[in-house]
Amino acid sequence: MSSTGTGTNRSPQSTDLRLFTLLLPYVRRNLRLLIGSLLLLIPLALAGAMQPIIIGQAVALAKQEPVMAFLQGKSLVAGAQLLIGLLILTQIIQLAFSGAQGYLIQKVGQRITASIRDDLFMHVTALATRFFDRTPVGRLITRLTSDVDALGDVFSTGAIGAISDLLTMLVLLVVMFTLQWQLALMLMLMLFPVTSVIIYFQQQYRRANYRSREELSALNSTLQENIVGINVVQLFRREAFNAELFRTINLRYIKEVDRTIFFDSAVSATLEWIALAAIAAVLWFGSLLVSKESLDFGILTSFILFAQRLFDPLRQFAERFTAIQAGLTALERVSDVLTEPIEIRDPERLPDSLISFAPHPLTPSEIRFEHVWFGYKEDEYVLRDLNFTIRPGEKVALIGPTGAGKSSIIRLLCRLYEVSKGRILLDGQDIRDMPQAELRQRMAVILQDGFLFAGDVKSNITLGEPYSIEQVKQAAAQTNVAQFIERLPQGYDTQLRQRGTNLSGGEKQLLAFARAAIRNPGILVFDEATANLDVGTESMIQTALEKLLIGRTAIIIAHRLSTIRSVDRILVLKQGQLVESGNHEALLAQNGLYANLYRLQMLES
Repeated sequence: MSSTGTGTNRSPQSTDLRLFTLLLPYVRRNLRLLIGSLLLLIPLALAGAMQPIIIGQAVALAKQEPVMAFLQGKSLVAGAQLLIGLLILTQIIQLAFSGAQGYLIQKVGQRITASIRDDLFMHVTALATRFFDRTPVGRLITRLTSDVDALGDVFSTGAIGAISDLLTMLVLLVVMFTLQWQLALMLMLMLFPVTSVIIYFQQQYRRANYRSREELSALNSTLQENIVGINVVQLFRREAFNAELFRTINLRYIKEVDRTIFFDSAVSATLEWIALAAIAAVLWFGSLLVSKESLDFGILTSFILFAQRLFDPLRQFAERFTAIQAGLTALERVSDVLTEPIEIRDPERLPDSLISFAPHPLTPSEIRFEHVWFGYKEDEYVLRDLNFTIRPGEKVALIGPTGAGKSSIIRLLCRLYEVSKGRILLDGQDIRDMPQAELRQRMAVILQDGFLFAGDVKSNITLGEPYSIEQVKQAAAQTNVAQFIERLPQGYDTQLRQRGTNLSGGEKQLLAFARAAIRNPGILVFDEATANLDVGTESMIQTALEKLLIGRTAIIIAHRLSTIRSVDRILVLKQGQLVESGNHEALLAQNGLYANLYRLQMLES
């Protein structure tokens, strides 16, 4: 899977170009703010370059050396007052413009980050179930949270800051060459070896940062897995074993983080030494020029400050380049998910938003499987050349040993997966030619473990669709779950915790029945839907289901064969193939697989 690869085998240049191309649409949306923040860099750079000149002119004025035209003819006091005023003015410009520029670029960074996070979430929720089968949840959470957050630094403290530093260095070099070209050339030549060292360390930082983020994904995956499975961890006394496993992954993560810190610190240390060497070189060469009377002391003072200021933006540029590298690493990992192909797509028809979710006439449908082959892995089929037809309004049960392919049939019918070969028809139409929303609107699936979202009872029944409270209560009454809901502390407004942990398994399942009933579907699918219910509750639900099933096509998966004796037809599966078909009495008379399974359950009971 692309999203779990190391990414270190790709060409850095081609990879960075691809990543910047990915960012372009988001940059265009905020182009005005971005241009505004860039324009503010010009007065900031000019103000910074003027300050060493002002201080140098103050020294020249004090030593009675030649000064610039605007100081000529002025006394020491008058000249000093003018220079102090100019110095204060440059400080005011820097304070005002840097604050505004920082605000604008932070705003751009946050907007781009929010847009990428929205698009990433929309893309992930559109991916097929097959993608989630092979991708740990913790890895996706890391992509949506810490990786996306790191992208903000590319703009807020990275790219625009780097442009600011480069512009500052360019302005300083131009001013220095205007004042004294020999010292300026010496300082400029010192930039080349420093830049090569920075690039080397930054490349190493990029690789180490990618590995550290991969280890962070593994850390989050392990943490999420242990939290979700905490009951199993505690029941089987896995705390110490899992803690040791977590500690091992944590140590790997810390090791990679230490490598990123080392390369980041190496850049800073190198620049500190180079900056000191530059100041020393200016003092040495400048003093020679002063002794030969080819350089004024005031200009030498300016260049000492220039040497310091020239390497300050370089130091900041290196730090921001580190942020850019971290952001590009995060963007590389995010782009792996964004470029993950959407396997199951709608045909070129009306968009989902135009499909009405209002109550529609009850129309039972015909379901036909024609030579359907399917495998979760290529060439490892769990369904083989499956052919059967369920007539409109017919109640059909799917029976077979574990792994026979019963649940796979339901997943294919709902189009959570695509068939490998063959086709599935709904009322004579290939389900691949139907919008997914329309297909799933025509059926309701009740699974063995009903999933509940954090929120109130009503919203867990409507799932965001515009049903009124009267329709909700009607659906609850229709499935005999109204009494249970009304016994809750706030009735339909009772707040449920994440995954419905403040309800029992049976109570969660009751809400799933109401969730199905309110949609008035033509097809009802039950995948071990009553397995979590006690005998009394199951009897109550069974009575409601008999009413609910009237005039609907139904598919029922149940391991307890006694619950499906009244269905119209039973399809018996074995190793992905249909081996028997008929009603309860006919299958018993055949004395085949169904009869053996039925007798075995009767003996157990």
